[in-house]
Amino acid sequence: MEFLPGLERWIHLMAGVMWIGLLYYFNFVQVAAVKAATADKANMDLMKHIAPRALLFFRWAAVVTWLTGAGLLNKHFIDAFMLKPGYAMIGMGAWLGTIMLINVWTLIWRNQKKILGMVPATDEEKVVARRVAFLASRTNTMLSIPMLFFMAAGSHTALYVF
Repeated sequence: MEFLPGLERWIHLMAGVMWIGLLYYFNFVQVAAVKAATADKANMDLMKHIAPRALLFFRWAAVVTWLTGAGLLNKHFIDAFMLKPGYAMIGMGAWLGTIMLINVWTLIWRNQKKILGMVPATDEEKVVARRVAFLASRTNTMLSIPMLFFMAAGSHTALYVF
C-alpha cells in the first residue's frame, strides 16, 4: 500500500509541473509571440490549433494537481485549509493553488473560449475577455511564486516555522 501514496505524489508533481509550466509558457512566451505576430500581420492560423490544445492540458493539469494534492492531505485536508498549527505552510500553498484553480476555470478558460471563437462573442466582449483572461493569468503567475514556496515549505517544516 506504500506504492499508492508514492504514485499519487508523483502524479501531483508531474501535473503541477505541467500546469505551472504552461502558465509560464502562456505568460512569458505566447503573449509576447502573439503580440509580435499580430504587429507583423503574420498568419495566426497555427494559434487556432496550439492555444486550444495548450489550454486543454492547462486546465486539466490544474484539476489533477488540485485533486491529487487534496488526496495527499488526506485526513489532514481540513487542518491544512483551516491553517492549523503544523499544517499552516502546506495550507497556505493549498489555498493559493485553490484560488489559482478557480481562476483557471472561471476567468481564464471562460474568456479564452470567447477570444478563440469557441463561443459567440461580439468584438467588445472579446476585448473585455482578453483583458480579464490576461489579468487572471498574470495573477496566477504571481500567485504561483508564493504557492510553490509554501508547497515546498510544507514538506520541510523544520526549516520554516510558521
